[in-house]
Amino acid sequence: MNEKSTVLITGGNAGMGKAAATELAKLGHHVIILCRNKERGDKALEDIKEESGSSSVFMMLCDLGSMASIRRFASEFKKQYKRLHILINNAGVILPKRHETSDGCELQFGVNHLGHFLLTNLLLDTIKNSAPARIINVSSGAHKAGKIHFEDIHLKKNFNLVKAYSQSKLANVLFTYELAERLEGSGVTVNALHPGAVATEMGINRETGFGRALTGMLKPFFKTPQEGASTTVYLAVSDEVEGVTGKYYCDKKAIPSSKLSYDQELAKKLWEVSEKLVHLK
Repeated sequence: MNEKSTVLITGGNAGMGKAAATELAKLGHHVIILCRNKERGDKALEDIKEESGSSSVFMMLCDLGSMASIRRFASEFKKQYKRLHILINNAGVILPKRHETSDGCELQFGVNHLGHFLLTNLLLDTIKNSAPARIINVSSGAHKAGKIHFEDIHLKKNFNLVKAYSQSKLANVLFTYELAERLEGSGVTVNALHPGAVATEMGINRETGFGRALTGMLKPFFKTPQEGASTTVYLAVSDEVEGVTGKYYCDKKAIPSSKLSYDQELAKKLWEVSEKLVHLK
């Protein structure tokens, strides 16, 4: 990649996103972390600058659970930046109970898939103009348990945590493969990854603290955020993946994703449904 690439990381204020932002800043890239909460974002920004020794790290606000917020952010970003070489769609939510985004979408599908789908599409012209460029989607091995429930995509009738999360993570992989195909020959590559089981605060309810004790107990068996972010950083900057697109990675190696994730008709249908849900056209 370019020596001084412009990098945008969603969810860059915590966990793997913060770890990836720190590593990429250390490597001399111009890093923008995208955060929902200003206070947490400002604190993360200080930490990343201090740990990386780089002053070329910035924070911008955007709520991936709000289409209006994503549109506002994309417009603001394009005013400030003419280039975007690396987009890392890293932010994710996992919650035991059903919640909705401000647009009425089931929260995990709404943030993990639809928010990133809209964000990526709104920034696509800038990314294409920056080619060679890379888009990296953080999925999960949980996608293997996933199905896309078109008849009840927001799981109003039949919600459970595994069903919701695995649907959103399968959507990440389907989106990756479909986008890679659409961008063939553009100089923009698109890959997905499974970071492994990582000890982050993702499953912890910030209001109630639910999940903190369990996460603490399991921590010794999990990867650290730095270990979890290593494949993300590899896909962002390694010369070994220059020109490689439409793959699914774990531990810096391309591996097969689920059989369902290679269903091209399913990917195209999901794209069309997503376009309608985010009012892209």
